[in-house]
Amino acid sequence: MTDTTPPAVTAPVPPDQGPAPSGGQDADVIVVGAGPAGSSAAYHLARQGLDVLLLEKSDFPREKVCGDGLTPRAVRQLLRMGIDTAAEGWHRNRGVRFYSAHDSLEVDWPESSRFPGYGLTRSRHDFDDLLARQAVHAGARLWTGARVTAPVVDRAGRVRGVEAVVGKEKRPVTCAAPVVVAADGVSARLAVALGVDRDPARPMATAVRRYYRSPARHADPYLDVWSELRARPGGPALPGYGWVFPMGDGRVNAGLGLVSTRGAEGGDLRRLLDTWLSTTPAAWGLRDEANAEGEVRSAALPMGHNRRPHYTRGLVLVGDSGGMVSPWSGEGIPYAMESGEVAAEIIGDALARPDAAWRERVLHRYPREIHDRTGRYHRLGTAWAALLTRPAAASFVSGRVLRSPTAMRAMIRLLTNLTDDRGGDAVDRVLTTLVRAVPARAPRRPAPVARARRR
Repeated sequence: MTDTTPPAVTAPVPPDQGPAPSGGQDADVIVVGAGPAGSSAAYHLARQGLDVLLLEKSDFPREKVCGDGLTPRAVRQLLRMGIDTAAEGWHRNRGVRFYSAHDSLEVDWPESSRFPGYGLTRSRHDFDDLLARQAVHAGARLWTGARVTAPVVDRAGRVRGVEAVVGKEKRPVTCAAPVVVAADGVSARLAVALGVDRDPARPMATAVRRYYRSPARHADPYLDVWSELRARPGGPALPGYGWVFPMGDGRVNAGLGLVSTRGAEGGDLRRLLDTWLSTTPAAWGLRDEANAEGEVRSAALPMGHNRRPHYTRGLVLVGDSGGMVSPWSGEGIPYAMESGEVAAEIIGDALARPDAAWRERVLHRYPREIHDRTGRYHRLGTAWAALLTRPAAASFVSGRVLRSPTAMRAMIRLLTNLTDDRGGDAVDRVLTTLVRAVPARAPRRPAPVARARRR
């Protein structure tokens, strides 16, 4: 993939104010959802000169449940979108500080030819807005307050557009395009309408978070991660972790995530959050309700490519709609943005072909490309997530592995997928070999025509 990153843009770009009062709307590509995956896809499509219609059901700015922490893998994608990560509103971090029962260990982000050596935090309240505006700056047309209700398919069962209701008056609009990108999040309504269901064998997780004012921690140079979560003192270790991420604006994002696989239960995360926060240092202010800002909010995290195929009959799945959250770390933003860029490259290639049969062949490259890039990594991560649901394994990781600086410097590359397979060091080569040794599994075949509205 050639690097065509433009100069950084920091000034806000006014989005479209919405569609015309009447009639439908055509585009080369419709992108449903203006989160990181959708805005990334819209940006890279628009940079190719394509007419892109980006539909977002909410108005910006808006809240999203997230840890707000961005690893170097996510930072790379921001830079590829021309985002100035040195501008106001970003808080830079050096790495991760891991906590176990009685120890803490600081591990800096590795720097390589592929990834920068720093991470960032920024609230999703304006993070998504910033990315959507960058897509608009590149030429995409953004409609906010546009809730997509159903795909529109032709007699052959191929997606030819979407139905939406727009604005406070819920005006019905039909939008047409030869390709639709589904970036509609964990609900994946467009995929479900085509019969693309979630794979129950792949893990899900639940995250819960709250903001706190914390003068003691808001500007810390490390992301704090607790590896040991217990529902009660002396109880078994739970499959997840807690976090305190400095926002640099007087606040921290405090939360936790818990993995659930078949046969494992998640429990009451909000009560667990209170229990865990009561163990944090009193000076941080996270035990005091008076320091809390906003409500406790939670969300589901679809992991391990748990909804496939990622392309079927004119519909391309990116980000959470395709279950692309990492089973290793619960991180979703870099994979969402990467999938958006990959989708844009392949869609651009497909739409340049005048022959419909060749367009379809090119579009079928997308699930193979996603599988080749991260399929083995996510499959190995699924096994890792399942292992952590066993209390003995979770205790061993938190009690033994996290005490070794050497092990954790290697582990952080694996957890956040920061290995450099193009000229990296010995650790990179070992980890790359480990992932490549995972047996490949071909992308799932397209689902049969089902439950979609035909026109």
